[in-house]
Amino acid sequence: MTTNDRYLARGRRVGIRHFSAADRDEFTARARESAELHHPWLAPPATDAAYDAYLLRLQEPLREGFLICELTSGRIAGYLTINNIVHGAFRSGAIGYGAFAHASGRGLMSEGLRLVLHHAFGPMGLHRLEANVQPANHLSIALVERAGFRLEGFSPDFLFLDGAWRDHERWAITAEMVPGTPV
Repeated sequence: MTTNDRYLARGRRVGIRHFSAADRDEFTARARESAELHHPWLAPPATDAAYDAYLLRLQEPLREGFLICELTSGRIAGYLTINNIVHGAFRSGAIGYGAFAHASGRGLMSEGLRLVLHHAFGPMGLHRLEANVQPANHLSIALVERAGFRLEGFSPDFLFLDGAWRDHERWAITAEMVPGTPV
């Protein structure tokens, strides 16, 4: 990465970079455009106030947020966060993510997820990432399966989403499962 390159990593079609206040208008517009795609699985910030609060949470030391952007246009295709980061002997985190409607089904999230995995298992020094996915969210399950995550378990009433406690499958990946990452 050069000093003027805003991307932490680049793939063939996307780059990953951190969130910024300047991304608020585009991110919230994309979230509103994608509400039908996201419901009932997730609710990314769709207002200025919600985005500002989200950006503030991403500054906490136990979180890291990445925008997945198309290299040709710079448009935000999706996002991925690593939450509950634990260092020391555990070196782990839990990911959350979402594609925006204009990018859905184009493979951009798969490429972006691979870039984040290499960043997490390289510069961030993590060893394990988990993704908790609602069993009926077939697109999300397909994304983590393509990336090499393995199904490890089932967590009943795991997260409160869309007005109810939702069951989730627990998927995980470790550094040695991703080709080309340091172990």
